[in-house]
Amino acid sequence: MGQANSASGMAVHDDCKLKFQELKAKRSYRFITFKIEQQEVVVDKIGGPTESYDDFQASLPADECRYAVYDFDFTTDENCQKSKIFFIAWSPDTSKVRMKMVYASSKDRFKRELEGIQVELQATDPSEMSLDIVKARAF
Repeated sequence: MGQANSASGMAVHDDCKLKFQELKAKRSYRFITFKIEQQEVVVDKIGGPTESYDDFQASLPADECRYAVYDFDFTTDENCQKSKIFFIAWSPDTSKVRMKMVYASSKDRFKRELEGIQVELQATDPSEMSLDIVKARAF
């Protein structure tokens, strides 16, 4: 059981941090999505290391909010292999207003639990988190 925060009343399940550490340190996963259930942030879906950005985008529901982390590999202009860990706050226009408010108010608290986030993106529709945008933000 995670620690509840009195400000937002939101707890973070230990599994969230555990899986994030595995993504960061061991690169066990390509992405992790998280959802809020009964006042707690829990792991929703996990993408294996071979999954693509398309797979990641397809894992996000069209009408519900999610938090996600994505381990993005890229090659710099100097031909160096690099990776950056993205935190994505997915809040589609079609999701319920109450849900959007809960996710928005808990985001910073949850993000603080995940040490090693390098880039943050917020998206309300898939075009705001296209691969081109991610590539541009990675550099």
